[in-house]
Amino acid sequence: MINVSLVTYYTTRKELEQCLASLRSPLIHQIFLVDNSSSPDIEEFCKSYPSVEYIPNKNTGYGSAHNIAIRKSLEQGQPYHLILNTDVFFNPDILQDITRYMDSHPDVGQLQPRMLNPDGSLQYTVRMLPSPPDVFARRFLPQSLVRKRTDRYILTDMDHTVIQNVPFHQGSFMLIRSDVLREVGMFDERFFLYTEDIDLTRRIHARYKTIYYPMVSAVHNHRRESYKSFRLMLVHSFNMIRYFNKWGWFHDPQRTEWNRRLDEMISEKE
Repeated sequence: MINVSLVTYYTTRKELEQCLASLRSPLIHQIFLVDNSSSPDIEEFCKSYPSVEYIPNKNTGYGSAHNIAIRKSLEQGQPYHLILNTDVFFNPDILQDITRYMDSHPDVGQLQPRMLNPDGSLQYTVRMLPSPPDVFARRFLPQSLVRKRTDRYILTDMDHTVIQNVPFHQGSFMLIRSDVLREVGMFDERFFLYTEDIDLTRRIHARYKTIYYPMVSAVHNHRRESYKSFRLMLVHSFNMIRYFNKWGWFHDPQRTEWNRRLDEMISEKE
């Protein structure tokens, strides 16, 4: 069985309805919806969904809000916890497929399906671990000048039709074993937004496989808000600084080794 955490911040009813429709599966035990906007409208909306526990919260950040739900989830003893964005939707049947895969592969700690854009194109949500030049180039330089570096970082040359073990999963869809969360910990609450997913995936990757599973897919209506809002760009930048302060700016042996393995894997397939 799966528990789910959703974090909302002035989310629309339409988006929530589409997301919750994806969770109409007998595998879903409990959905914890942490509302960082503490909206009476969202609270009222949740009353129509018996499996949803509404949790009002001041805006403490994405990872911190999910941790509120994860703590409740771990107390219930369900084998899996799904960290999900409200702007993600999918056929509920995929939950059977991905839990069956994890049941039969105990060395897998975390899984993400193929993520698609609303137009059906591939969304590059599993990546190499970022280095400071990767982040700076992707954020501030013309892509025509840094396309090769950006493509390497987001693994455009990886075979996205086969199962791969990748150390960075974007946080829009993260299916994780509950026992793994107990072992490695939850989101690091020093990260308010944007880098908590990199940090958690790499902590799990150090002990378990973190699998990209393209046999099923979900749609992510990724709005890339930090590319449109100066305030969110600053939030993203400050949290990247915290991330590199934690793991290393230019000396990060795990990053060097794991990214080298990905380079070799891609080269072997060319």
